[in-house]
Amino acid sequence: MGADIRAMVEWVDARERLPEDGMPVAAATSGRYPSGSADAPHPEAGVEFWLVMPMVFSHLHFAEDGSEHHDCFIDSDRLIRLPHGRGDAYPVTHWAYLPTLPGTDEHYLRGEEARAALGDAQS
Repeated sequence: MGADIRAMVEWVDARERLPEDGMPVAAATSGRYPSGSADAPHPEAGVEFWLVMPMVFSHLHFAEDGSEHHDCFIDSDRLIRLPHGRGDAYPVTHWAYLPTLPGTDEHYLRGEEARAALGDAQS
């Protein structure tokens, strides 16, 4: 049986402030599924979306093609998304730091620290 763990999320408007470099965040991104998409209720028109995805923020990122990007969010598919208002088709409108690991004040642990914290959380 799992513990009842709750986290408060503070959403930040991406036009007002950006996260620290290299931080994983929850990012709200918007856009439109293309026409003909199976996800669209009217496939001929597509459909707008707004959803939350895990991303990493970078002050300076070099894409696989060698292009340089500043102050951008990178999703798990390595798609580069820009803060709202900078001309991106799939802008990040808001972001939030991810909650800390259960029973800790940390977002990331490794090695013996990870093993110990995980053991504490499961006991």
